Amino acid sequence: MRHFHNIVSYIFHPLFIPIGGTLLYFLVTPKYSSLEIQSGNILPIFILTVIIPIIFFLILKNLGVISSIFLPTVKERKYPLYISCILLLMVLYKVIPNNYIHELFYFFTGLLTATGAALILLFLKFKTSIHLLGMGSLLMFMIGLSIHFEINITLAISVFTLLTGLVATSRLYLNAHSKNELLIGFLIGTCSQLIILKYWL
Repeated sequence: MRHFHNIVSYIFHPLFIPIGGTLLYFLVTPKYSSLEIQSGNILPIFILTVIIPIIFFLILKNLGVISSIFLPTVKERKYPLYISCILLLMVLYKVIPNNYIHELFYFFTGLLTATGAALILLFLKFKTSIHLLGMGSLLMFMIGLSIHFEINITLAISVFTLLTGLVATSRLYLNAHSKNELLIGFLIGTCSQLIILKYWL
């Protein structure tokens, strides 16, 4: 059973949330977007939010700064979150302006806000669940896209809600977080997207 929960934690790792939101947008949007625009967003976002963080993780692990990709302690989380904030800023200022997409700009603004909030809580010695932060962000983005484009993706939202519950269960089973840490992470993720919804709906 432990192996199953570990697999769930890897599959829905927060590392994949930015690229997941980007792919979701292009799958859902009724707007026409050329292959050039799609690749102009997807490829650099994948490099900046998946490949580069993995490289930094390997460097930090070799230096002994972090012990696991799940960052079990408060101290280990600071450097990856600093790096994440910088990379999200690069997406906002370098990637999206080249192929501007209104909805993605605000999705990444919400992610940056949530990551910043998690970082502030670290200084208060509170270890927010980044897994639930990411799941909450993506779930609210899905709801926002459904309302914005007036499309019915209720089934996808329902499935993702169940998956969010599965991720929360896995993190509890693995003793990675307390219930409060999971709840705060989910609330930060959903609220950061919810607050920004008014700017693009």
